[in-house]
Amino acid sequence: MPLLDRIQTEMVQAMKAKDETRLSVLRMMKSALQKHQIDAMKPLTEAAELQVMSTLLKQRRESADMFRKGGREELASKEEGEIAIIEGYLPSEPTAADLENAVSAAIAETGAASQKQMGAVMKAAQARLAGKRVDGKALSELVKRRLSAA
Repeated sequence: MPLLDRIQTEMVQAMKAKDETRLSVLRMMKSALQKHQIDAMKPLTEAAELQVMSTLLKQRRESADMFRKGGREELASKEEGEIAIIEGYLPSEPTAADLENAVSAAIAETGAASQKQMGAVMKAAQARLAGKRVDGKALSELVKRRLSAA
């Protein structure tokens, strides 16, 4: 079932259950997906859906951090609640072992020996981790650490 259809179905369930928080998050997700679809002028692909949802997740995490730094714990908690709902619609994150294996294979595949070749290694590692929700920053740090040790 396409993600937009799934979200629409669950919006109806949230309305019936009078779950305002969940309904609000589902509406936000649907809106972001539809906006991307309209902007791209073509149907959403699974990769595009993942990108939009990852962006929403990143925005919520940044907001929660900012609220926490500003002493607004109640708003940070609200953002974290939204994060939990959004994560339910995303594929699982790769384990640390999965990341290590993908980076090792990517380094071997590209024959990279220095940080100058980091872009090629990142591309190869991301291709190996396709279909999983990969934190680009964590992957980048791992590649950097592995290439500097090589």
